[in-house]
Amino acid sequence: MKRNKPSPVFESSATQDFDYVDSQESLETLIDELLLEERIAVDTEFHREKTYYPSVALVQIAHSKGISLVDPLKVEPEVFAKLFDSDILIVMHAAGQDLEVFQHICGVVPRHLFDTQIAAGFIGMSTPSLANLYEKQLGIKVKKESRLTDWLARPLSDSQLEYAANDVRYLLEVHEKITKQLVNYGRETWVEAECTLLLEKERGRREPEHAWKKIKEGRNLNGKALNNIRALAAWREIKASNLNIPVRYVFPDLALVGIAQQEPTDIESLENVRGVESRHLKGPFPGEIFLALKNAKKLDPLPKVIKRGKDTTNDLRAGVTLVSAWIAQAARQLELDPAMLGTRSDIEALVRGDPDARMGSGWRHQIVGEPVKELLQGRAALAFDADGGLVLERREKR
Repeated sequence: MKRNKPSPVFESSATQDFDYVDSQESLETLIDELLLEERIAVDTEFHREKTYYPSVALVQIAHSKGISLVDPLKVEPEVFAKLFDSDILIVMHAAGQDLEVFQHICGVVPRHLFDTQIAAGFIGMSTPSLANLYEKQLGIKVKKESRLTDWLARPLSDSQLEYAANDVRYLLEVHEKITKQLVNYGRETWVEAECTLLLEKERGRREPEHAWKKIKEGRNLNGKALNNIRALAAWREIKASNLNIPVRYVFPDLALVGIAQQEPTDIESLENVRGVESRHLKGPFPGEIFLALKNAKKLDPLPKVIKRGKDTTNDLRAGVTLVSAWIAQAARQLELDPAMLGTRSDIEALVRGDPDARMGSGWRHQIVGEPVKELLQGRAALAFDADGGLVLERREKR
């Protein structure tokens, strides 16, 4: 399907045409006005290098009357909850971390979200940056030199304010243009489903009982050591949250895995664990570590993972390779970002027949579910067409 070509690229020369909101009264007036809108574009600037939670420094909003930059250092941002817990469509780009910001500062995420980066994957763009999206869709180049500046410093410079405003300046126009293309492709519901999944993922972010899954070496443990790392990682996550410091500042992964394996019972044995530093031996940390190891013995066992034999593994590898090749071509033909259609892990889950395989339901299943099933059951085969591409051919019954 043909897409309209963007206009010739030009440099954005936008001046400071925005409102700077730095009083509670002004913010509440703005929120009341925004509640009358059908859609708004939202972005944030934040830092999190030395904190567990993101430290929000600015909130940018584009709406029908212009652009508003809200200074969260001067106002109480909890009032954003009224905005997000409404029927307004919130347009964001690469919303993951911004959602975490709002979950922290006002306790909610939007009820209705349109992520332009996700949507771009459904019209053939591969997870574009915002600057790339502006250029490809609108032919506009924006300046990006203020991206890594100190956003918590005050006053913000003119270049910082212009950069921040540009992050939302054209988002509503991009949303409108992409939506038209999605309608032409018949993929609006696909984007809606993916944005809903993103919101659900954010609501379940940082659950302490799942923190051990983020420790690479921890996922390879078994027996008592596995229960230990589960309890230790949960303790570290809660501790970091309470202190608002990165989890690595509490205990590094290396030390946590060593403790899980060695099960120290006193300060001396704890000190001998690789990765444990003298600062870890002061204050309440040692006692809390020993308590976590004690609590590990009370954890319910994890669901058993079915181990597959060598032959099954080889069969799986062959099936995954075959399906991956076909899915990659299907994505190209459909002008989809291949990663959006399915990662290798998704393909493995589908080939294994996992009941919760991401490609086994929803819009992904509509595209690949039944064809892959026929391919794996031998009712279809892959062949090369005249142009060297892959085609799925049904096999005649014998």
